[in-house]
Parts: sequence; C-alpha cells; structure tokens
Amino acid sequence: MKILVKRSHEEEPQGYEVDFENVTLLTILNHVKTKVDPTLTYSQGCRSGVCGSCAVRVNGREVLMCEYKPRDGDLVEPMRNASVIRDLVVESSAVERFNRMANTWSEASREGNVSEEAMHGIETQSDCILCTACYSACPVYAVNPDFIGPFALTRVWRYVSDPRQSQSDAKIAAIQTSGIWDCTLCGECVPVCPQGIAPKQDITMLRTKSSMLGYMDPNMSFGGGLDFGSPMF
Repeated sequence: MKILVKRSHEEEPQGYEVDFENVTLLTILNHVKTKVDPTLTYSQGCRSGVCGSCAVRVNGREVLMCEYKPRDGDLVEPMRNASVIRDLVVESSAVERFNRMANTWSEASREGNVSEEAMHGIETQSDCILCTACYSACPVYAVNPDFIGPFALTRVWRYVSDPRQSQSDAKIAAIQTSGIWDCTLCGECVPVCPQGIAPKQDITMLRTKSSMLGYMDPNMSFGGGLDFGSPMF
C-alpha cells in the first residue's frame, strides 16, 4: 500500500510504501515515523477517537487518523483554514478565539430539576471534542476568516437551549456579527463530525431564536438604512 502525505517543505506529496492491511492511518504513520522517516510530523493523543488531536484530511475529507483505515493511494493533508506549523500539524488557537468570541461557557446557571428530555436535547452538543473538522470543512472562511464557526456556534446552542441558563440573550447578541447569518447552511460540517453533531441544524435553531428576540439577517435588504444586526422592537 502506498500513502501520500503532503509535507510542509515539499511541493509534491511524499509517498510511503507500507505492508499493512486493515489498520488505522495513525498506526501506519507511527510505523513510518519510527522505522522509515523520523522527520514526519503529526499530532496524536488518546488513539481512541476522544481527544480529536489527530484530525487530518484524507482525499479532501476530514477524518481522525486513529479511526480511519486507509486505502492504496490515499492523500493525507493537514486541516484547512489554519496555519500549518509543520507537515500535518496546524496552529489551533482558533478554537479558543472563536469560543471566546461566542461566549461558549455557562453563565448565570440556576439550580433545579431538569427533565430527562431537556438533558437529552443538549447531550449531543456536549460531545464536541474540538477536533476542528467542521472548521476545516467550512467554505465560509475563504471569504470571512473571522467567522465564529460551526463548533463554537454549536456550543452556543448547547447553552442557549439549556433550561438551567438564565441569561442566554447575551450569547445570542454575541453571534450576530460574523456568526449565524454568515453561515451558508451548506451542510459541509455535518458529515465530517466524528461525534455525529449537526452544526447546520444548531445554527438554524439559533437563527430562529435570534428572530424571536428581534434580530434579523443583516444580508437581507429592506431599505431605509436600518441596522438589522440589532434587535427590532
């Protein structure tokens, strides 16, 4: 089997011949690094699909190396929409920056009994492992590098829909600029999520919630010079 890897210092992908079958891409790259080419650089962590640190792109689609089983001729590349540090390792500070922009943390929570149904409604969003697969797959960053992004917006919906949160309006206000209205709802983020989260659906729900609070899509032209990025009452 031959695996092609996009190296940061080479124009053309570098090929590695390996005699493996039915093993993960991470197993193959670990073999290459220890037995063939110690200069090959990539990230890994838990090796069980939990930490998200081994996310890369294979044949143009985001995967976790510890879960993906490669085929002959596969092309492995670093994640998109992030600066490459070396080979398959990218700079990941965007996770913290966009989460901070969107206030993706618990605020003013109140005690009380929460129904099993309500908890189930936020369970999936709580499973995000911050692998940035949805961030890499998102086409919006080509035109707006400040887009808050799928993973941060999913986390916002997790808190906005949590009945224990008593102050969700501020979170809705924080995602009006470079946020929910910038999303094209293309759905590219959905199939690449290893946790089965659907950011497109969460963003749609955030749009509905925003409309209920008086916000409107600033890209819609109604004339009159109104600022539709603010609540309308």
